[in-house]
Amino acid sequence: MNPRALRGVIAAAATPLGADLAPDVAGLVRHCRDLLRRGCDAVLCLGTTGEACSFSVEERLALVRGLGEAGLGPSLMLGIGSCAVPDAVRLARAALEVGAAHLLCLPPFYYKKVSDEGLRAAFSAVVEEVGDPRLRLYLYHIPQTSGVPLSRGLIERLHAAHPGAVVGVKDSAGDWSHTAALLREPGALSVFSGTEEHLLGSLRLGGPGCISAAFNIYPELGAELLAGWQAPGAEERQAALTGLRRILGRQPMVPAIKALLARRDGAPGWARVRPPLVALEADRVEGLVRELGQAGWSVGRQAQRTRSAGGGWA
Repeated sequence: MNPRALRGVIAAAATPLGADLAPDVAGLVRHCRDLLRRGCDAVLCLGTTGEACSFSVEERLALVRGLGEAGLGPSLMLGIGSCAVPDAVRLARAALEVGAAHLLCLPPFYYKKVSDEGLRAAFSAVVEEVGDPRLRLYLYHIPQTSGVPLSRGLIERLHAAHPGAVVGVKDSAGDWSHTAALLREPGALSVFSGTEEHLLGSLRLGGPGCISAAFNIYPELGAELLAGWQAPGAEERQAALTGLRRILGRQPMVPAIKALLARRDGAPGWARVRPPLVALEADRVEGLVRELGQAGWSVGRQAQRTRSAGGGWA
């Protein structure tokens, strides 16, 4: 398999849970298909929004297999980040078996203030132990959550050592200067912004696109900006997406996204989260929906921003 280049609008999918808080494989399959139908170029499963690190390795493997059995493998990026290298290797091999070659890998995140050499050794061990030429590994830079930043020097070193395997970065630190610096580096490293706030800027610097939690609710809007980023109105579309992100960012992101999915689909079960996360309280959900409405965002089945009669952004 020669995996196609991954580009575009990618939803960082939330994972539905059953009443016993077990991952709902069938529900995740339905959600992924819906996101692809509504304009996503691919879907990231088992990332931060997907609560991956709250699941056991066996639960994650079951989700990977279920997504593969549904034929979704080639349309996915899958998170494999783990504290233990052997767990990441198991997940990577399972993903490759179902045709998912694009894998997102956190650094080992239990120990803090570790050296770049230690991180290099951990990521290199994943690549070498998987030992599969199909592997396309994306390094996950989210230091505000992992507590383990990935320096530009480390990223460049890993890409140089494993040019066919370490192919990209998901930069979710929210620091545009860091993302822009990575995008300006010469070479073939694929740098995805982790927020739609930086989608237009990334595209203008030759970036491949954006991986975002907000696309669980509003994938069409990211797809529309992607399609028209060189056309008139791109700045207004970006400003609208930035405003949306800032509203969502005033709440805990994963519970907020799942609460909105529950409201949109009329499915209260969507609001369930795994401890240590807690579901968003009813008054905060109402406040979030109200704030979105005041900014012109609906939370209906086809969530979108209100448009003026002339077709422009309201």
